Amino acid sequence: MRLARIPVSAALILLGLILQVSVFGRLQLPGATPDILLLVVVGLAMVYGPTGGCLVGFGAGLLADLAPPSDHAIGRYALVLCLMGYAAGLLRSEYGRQRSVSGALVVVGAASIASTLLYATVGALVGDTAARHVGLGGLVISALLYDLLLAPFVVPLVMMLGRRFGRDPVAAASDDDEGGPGLGSLSRYRTTRDISSGPSYKKRRVPGFSRRP
Repeated sequence: MRLARIPVSAALILLGLILQVSVFGRLQLPGATPDILLLVVVGLAMVYGPTGGCLVGFGAGLLADLAPPSDHAIGRYALVLCLMGYAAGLLRSEYGRQRSVSGALVVVGAASIASTLLYATVGALVGDTAARHVGLGGLVISALLYDLLLAPFVVPLVMMLGRRFGRDPVAAASDDDEGGPGLGSLSRYRTTRDISSGPSYKKRRVPGFSRRP
């Protein structure tokens, strides 16, 4: 993960965490709570790829585990968002640009369902039975609905900020890890080599004949 991506990722994660704790966490909505951090992680992962998405998801989840009023084991949400970031990063399109809005909504929907089920599964393994009392089906449906309603406003903005402020000027010139057309000195070397590697023919002068003026 490029160093230039750390400040913008940290700022978006902190903003998402503040909104999650102070605004959406206080809403008395039926079922689950809208997960802004998940949308931030998915948006950044679809720009940064699986490695960057994994790191962003782990950092965002760990902050959420430590932020009050946290009532679950530390590392539980970090594991969930780490896996969601890695999976969303695998679906990154070329140059980190999503080809369609429907494609981004499909990724968000799948991540919402998977994260809710995974969070409940990890909780059951550590003895947390809250999802069993509330109803896992209601949590999945409500989480999916809330996240899909917020995704068109959050994910495109996160992706735009990640592309604009998360580019390293030196690495962007070569695009080594993006696989883009600008491959730096390697591309110039190959182009020069391809041109100059062809067979060369030299004209022979036959003895006794002079070149015409």
